[in-house]
Amino acid sequence: MIFGRRERISLLRRIWGYIWPRAGLARAGKYIAYRVGRLPGSAYSISAGLACGAAVSFSPFIGFHFLLGAMIAWLIRGNLIAMALGTVVGNPWTFPFIWSWIFTLGRWIQGEGPDGDLPDTLSMAYIIERPAEILYPMALGSIPSGIVVWVLVFVPCYKAVVRFQEARRRRRERGGRFRRKPASAGAVVQAMDEAAAADKDKGDHQ
Repeated sequence: MIFGRRERISLLRRIWGYIWPRAGLARAGKYIAYRVGRLPGSAYSISAGLACGAAVSFSPFIGFHFLLGAMIAWLIRGNLIAMALGTVVGNPWTFPFIWSWIFTLGRWIQGEGPDGDLPDTLSMAYIIERPAEILYPMALGSIPSGIVVWVLVFVPCYKAVVRFQEARRRRRERGGRFRRKPASAGAVVQAMDEAAAADKDKGDHQ
């Protein structure tokens, strides 16, 4: 490959790059925001899709976040690409805090005390094997958490996308003013007739 890497990236480096981007988390966040702003679609569909991806990250159904987000985004006419970007909220850095939060909130909603801890290594099999002990509290806590996260992501994203799209529209309008408009077929024919008439007058005078 002409533009390929000279050295292949190992699997471990790829995984680490997903956990901690080489450009840094702040720059990665700016890049995601830039990509979201340039997505095709209305401000609502983009913002709703992104909010769906972030909200489903608070679901205990590990491995099904993308499918759940796609279903919800489709139902409310959200952008699926924005939804995929929104699932970045759920990552190896945030999952431990998310799982602990929804588990604790679910137990509180059930009227139980804060007793009960999640294991250090949590898997979908472990959750399913303990529906009453683990799955139900986490699912219960994920519902209000997902709703709150959806609103917290949608509102600022909607305002930002509206501003971004409006600024891009103004830039295009300013650029269009300095572009020469292509001549229509009628204008071309008229110019040819005027040139022919001028040549005829010139020949008569000679």
